[in-house]
Amino acid sequence: MMGQLILVSWQVQTRSGTRLLQAVALEIFSRVQRATASAVSGTRGLWSGYAALRGVRLENEELKRRVDALQVQLQQEHAQAARSGELAQLLDLKTRAAFPTLAANVIAGNPDPGMRTVTIDRGSGDGVLADMAVVAPAGIVGRIIGPVARHAARVQLIIDRNAALGAVTERTRTGGLVVGADANPPLRMDMVSHLNDVKAGDTVVASGVDGIYPKGYLIGRVEYATRGAGLYQTVIVRPAVDFSSLETVLVALVPPRGATRDEDVK
Repeated sequence: MMGQLILVSWQVQTRSGTRLLQAVALEIFSRVQRATASAVSGTRGLWSGYAALRGVRLENEELKRRVDALQVQLQQEHAQAARSGELAQLLDLKTRAAFPTLAANVIAGNPDPGMRTVTIDRGSGDGVLADMAVVAPAGIVGRIIGPVARHAARVQLIIDRNAALGAVTERTRTGGLVVGADANPPLRMDMVSHLNDVKAGDTVVASGVDGIYPKGYLIGRVEYATRGAGLYQTVIVRPAVDFSSLETVLVALVPPRGATRDEDVK
């Protein structure tokens, strides 16, 4: 039966003269071709889209790497600018100092809160001696403590609880002794009589009576002053130097002298 149908279809012709079986086969084949072409086109479109998306992703990754590199460069330039500004201040202080000085870098700190010291990269080979004063553009830092190595030395900061230096207030010339304290602010001005006029905001400078620290150099400012239990006031001083970010200092190349009396300094 199927063979007869095929035979008839082969013999029957369409109006255009094409045999019916050929027309049907052509139609079926053309539809298969269209479906195949559509699938190939769709696959090609998907591949093109994937390739384009991959290209965008690679471009974004490259842009991110460039942005990261620029951010690192910006931080480096910012740090260099800050360092240049700090060195410029140090150079200005060195120029204005009335005594010879030696620039030094802070290379280590002491984590013990009871012994607040830092280490600098200058030592006896550079002329550094024990008890020489150490200063910064903001104010007094501390003093050299022995023993002093050839190319390194330790500095006792004025905020150390065992440190002390003679001081006066600029406004009324009230004298006292500034000592380190385990508090915030970490300085206290002792031996200030109730009869003396000391107020918050008063500038406190070195008096020079200790024979170590240069007279007139800034120590800090009075945070508050209150009447104590005895004959003296409680005077709290905030240091002028930010010890948490100390990087460079100047060593005063002046051998320490003996302490003097208050009346000899005034």
